[in-house]
Amino acid sequence: MAETTQNSGDVVVDKGGASWSDLWLKEDYWAIWLGFILLIAGLIIFLPAKPKDMDAIISKSNAVMESEAARAPFKTVAWFKAQDDKQKLRASGSEAGKFFKKWMAHPGGWTTNPMDSLMMSQEQADALNAKAMPKFEEAKAKAATALAAALEAEKAAEAAAFQDAGLNTAAEEKIDSWRKARASESRARAKTTSKPYNHIPSLIVLGLVMGLFFAVGIKFMGKDVGGFLKGFSVVFALSAVSYVFAGQATMKQYGVEYAVWAIAIGMLIANTIGTPKWVKPALEVEYFIKTGLVLLGAEVLFSKIIAIGIPGIFVAWVVTPVVLICTFIFGQKVLKMPSKTLNMVISADMSVCGTSAAIATAAACRAKKEELTLSIGLSLVFTAIMMVAMPAFIKAVGMPYILGGAWMGGTIDATGAVAAAGAFLSEKALYVAATIKMIQNVLIGVTAFGVAVYWCAKVDCVEGQKVSWMEIWYRFPKFVLGFLGASILFSVMDGSMGSDAGYTLLDHGVLRGFTGMARGWFFCLAFSAIGLATNFRELAHYFKGGKPLILYVCGQTFNLILTLGMAYVMFYLVFPDITAKI
Repeated sequence: MAETTQNSGDVVVDKGGASWSDLWLKEDYWAIWLGFILLIAGLIIFLPAKPKDMDAIISKSNAVMESEAARAPFKTVAWFKAQDDKQKLRASGSEAGKFFKKWMAHPGGWTTNPMDSLMMSQEQADALNAKAMPKFEEAKAKAATALAAALEAEKAAEAAAFQDAGLNTAAEEKIDSWRKARASESRARAKTTSKPYNHIPSLIVLGLVMGLFFAVGIKFMGKDVGGFLKGFSVVFALSAVSYVFAGQATMKQYGVEYAVWAIAIGMLIANTIGTPKWVKPALEVEYFIKTGLVLLGAEVLFSKIIAIGIPGIFVAWVVTPVVLICTFIFGQKVLKMPSKTLNMVISADMSVCGTSAAIATAAACRAKKEELTLSIGLSLVFTAIMMVAMPAFIKAVGMPYILGGAWMGGTIDATGAVAAAGAFLSEKALYVAATIKMIQNVLIGVTAFGVAVYWCAKVDCVEGQKVSWMEIWYRFPKFVLGFLGASILFSVMDGSMGSDAGYTLLDHGVLRGFTGMARGWFFCLAFSAIGLATNFRELAHYFKGGKPLILYVCGQTFNLILTLGMAYVMFYLVFPDITAKI
């Protein structure tokens, strides 16, 4: 088995050697095993859960969409209605889906009383429904008016045989306005369907199940299972509280998500009363988040990458490595950052996809835990700012929404924040932003491998000694193999099933109805553990002179400029035909 030593920064350094026992003794492999256990369980549960008449509805909808695509040069009202009929088919709406939604749900939203996120009586639910009804009726009326206007504009364009560019554009704009109004109606309707709930029992059960789930790996890795389970109760409780705070209406509006609260509350505890010693065995930051990243891999589907075409690939796969490399060089040559590992982790965090890339890169270059914490903290702060500021800026300057979506998808770090920012603009912006971010997520593994090679060849190399591929293998974070394996497996399944069945059974079944919820909890556990393990005095050393902040701001500024330029060139100059079809 590989010999390990502990350096001064609490990072385990592999001294070489390996054995088959690593497969059940190492954290990275356990992240893979646990991740795939959940993915396989999800497939067993949701693949048989086909919605009623699924094949017939898909066939009918596709026929309408094909007919409308041949009839008009833009997506018509009938086209969107047929698409909506397909998208209502979701395996997550099955009995199994409802079961897991109940028992894996995190605390809900609230406005003035945080207890509302945990429990609601029938009386409270009825009051909320009654209060929301007038707004729903108003939204419903606006959607009906917008639909009538869209149909009228579409008829005007059709009367001109779709040869008048001005009428076509006017019809597209009216249809887009209808889609926004319809989305508002849907959100308003959801607020009229409140039901009584009590999340406290389900949270207790979920905490026990998750603790035992991770304890299996803890046992095989030779750690204290009893100590882990005892401390895990605190980590899970803090995670639940973080979800409660993130559910507050104002916090949701400004994008202050659970990750910010988990780290902030954990740091507050760690730097005031101090994290109790009996909690520390459960601060398995990388174990939690690596398992979540394996689950994230299943959400990166090749069909979605191909769907947006070459423009999206250029924005994600050309700009990202350029920004990463330039930011790292800037940190070393201009800022003279003393820690190359901190420089690299911030560069990857900011340029690739935030926390996920930071974890993989930190493992590849063996960054210290304080450096990883600092990088993640910077990322979360700027993500919250950008997800609010960028849509507002895009609207203010009249930027095309497809361009704005591509810009946000390539620059905002967190996938959830990207989706939220895109939704502020339009369906097209949301689609483009989310797809480009998904394409960018593929670079997690590529970045980790590249950093491992570079560190072995240039940073940690011994003069006169050749680079060993085995050393690169030892350094390479193995959980990335699980991420890539899950992506390949689900991409192949999605391709063989077809995009429509894949959407129903995989995307809105296995993933969003099961593993996606688990991934959210695993990430929250990791952020809570980061906060509880962080000491401000230790971070102060790395933040000396403000160089990490300067690096992030300068790197992100370069990223914003380069991404916007590449998106404009690719979507509007080189491949305008692809853009027109989105």
